[in-house]
Amino acid sequence: MTASLLRPAAAEFLRIAAAVPDLSAPTPCAGYDVRGLLNHLLYWGPWLIAAGRRAAPPAPGGGETEAALVTDDWLADLSKQTETLVSVFEPPAAWTGTTSLGSASMPSAVVGAMVLGEFVLHGWDLARASGQSCVFAPEAATAVYESAVAMGDQARSMGVYGPEVAVSGDASALERALGAAGRDPGWSPSAG
Repeated sequence: MTASLLRPAAAEFLRIAAAVPDLSAPTPCAGYDVRGLLNHLLYWGPWLIAAGRRAAPPAPGGGETEAALVTDDWLADLSKQTETLVSVFEPPAAWTGTTSLGSASMPSAVVGAMVLGEFVLHGWDLARASGQSCVFAPEAATAVYESAVAMGDQARSMGVYGPEVAVSGDASALERALGAAGRDPGWSPSAG
């Protein structure tokens, strides 16, 4: 079950985030340096939590680009948010029925898959940006791949994913997930 993959993926995501040395480093996410990517995660996390709880979303405020959420305590904030996401989406019931993400109604399982994708894909983004390795369970990478394929066209139309990146036939589960989500598995900061 995908819910059981969340806690180990979250632990690896936080391990990577805690070791990021430079907030100004470029990431594989177009338009985001590390600070911007962390800001993105801190901005959208409460929306995902609210969807998991089937609660009203946070007040939109000025939006992600106007938010300045990466303060001196960003790692503590990200750790707390990550633990909350895991605790909200770990119970199997969180993956049943429908919920709302902002004004969009969708299956709860889609939102849960988004959470797993945030940990795996953005964990990889942060690892690449900071020259770290990352080790996500093949089952988690496969679940992210399947989710990325299922929502790929819609995510691309909304600018969430870039164009699909072709990977080799013998690519790992993580490389397939990255390609489906519009990431080049060979990306490096020097290649930009």
